[in-house]
Amino acid sequence: MRTKRGAWATWGIAVLIVLVALTGCGTKQNGGGNAAQTGNAGASGGSAAGEDASVAGTSANSGADNTAGSAAGAGNAAADKPLTKVKVVLDWTPNTNHTGLYVARDKGFFKNHGLDVEIVQPGDAGADTMVATGAAEFGVGYQEGVTQARINGVPLVSIAAVIQHNTSGFASPAAKNIKEPKDFEGKTYGGWGSPSEEAVIASLMQEQKADVKKVNIVNIGDADFFTAVKKNIDFAWIFYAWTGVEAELRGEKLNMIYLTDYSKKLDYYTPVLETSEKMIAEHKDVVQAFTAAAAEGYQFAIDHPDEASDVLIKAVPDLNADLVRASQKWLSPRYKDDAPRWGEQKLEVWKNYADWMYDHKLLKKQLDPEKAFTNEFLPQ
Repeated sequence: MRTKRGAWATWGIAVLIVLVALTGCGTKQNGGGNAAQTGNAGASGGSAAGEDASVAGTSANSGADNTAGSAAGAGNAAADKPLTKVKVVLDWTPNTNHTGLYVARDKGFFKNHGLDVEIVQPGDAGADTMVATGAAEFGVGYQEGVTQARINGVPLVSIAAVIQHNTSGFASPAAKNIKEPKDFEGKTYGGWGSPSEEAVIASLMQEQKADVKKVNIVNIGDADFFTAVKKNIDFAWIFYAWTGVEAELRGEKLNMIYLTDYSKKLDYYTPVLETSEKMIAEHKDVVQAFTAAAAEGYQFAIDHPDEASDVLIKAVPDLNADLVRASQKWLSPRYKDDAPRWGEQKLEVWKNYADWMYDHKLLKKQLDPEKAFTNEFLPQ
């Protein structure tokens, strides 16, 4: 499991914009605000992205119709009504970032909230594109992806932080002696082709007056980390919860350079649960129900990591069971970490990372961070 898997390389952004345009992108006036609007792309039981941006963000719910499927009393109401079918698309192959979703599905939490949830993998389109075009109502994305989408007129909204702090960083076999960003000089980095990679590497190296031009950056796509570092690369960007834990199980010592050790602005939310402004505007009760059930699933994984591991292993039997259990043990306390509740997002985190991206010329204009995320649907 690598940290972005190419989801927001430059071509990915362009494809998303084109796809949204093809689904009928237009402009709609609603309550004094303009926002991109797209038509339904045939999603089962749901809608496509786009609606008045004023419904997104951190504003309080005023007059929301919290009927069947909403967090309050959903279980009883759902018993008398047919389940609403929705899809949630993962960012990559199933792993412990997604445990809460599988728990919510297989422990009946989604059903208790009136939902029949299908968990699907993204394929070539990617989660952001599927959510934006209405092929899925919900997705697993990244703060970077939501930010890039909104800057380009695609109104995705983050509705929960899966992990409270950024657990990703640059990993290398200990034998390569890469212990600090300055040690990247003269080494080969294996990435997935996103402009943000070089910018992040450069920003860390600048802290130590090192030169990113002395780093050989190559695109290795989805190549296996352990195979690649034995061949033609020296370091790569990973999530420690999966690849780092796998290294522990293999007995292969890694040196980790965490982004958060060098810049507070790089402590962004990765991954997040996302939806579209159109879903929030037209199906607020479904968004409420989905988020509430997902929160129950992740809280279960926080409180019962061993049992949650068993749920994921049973749902995806091809996974390495020992890795799932070890990864879950490492990650479960980090889902919520120091936040008052699972899923909580801070305006400061969204602003800091967007400012960092803008300063490093990764954004063509500044983000309105208050519209990029919302805590509105999280259980109190």
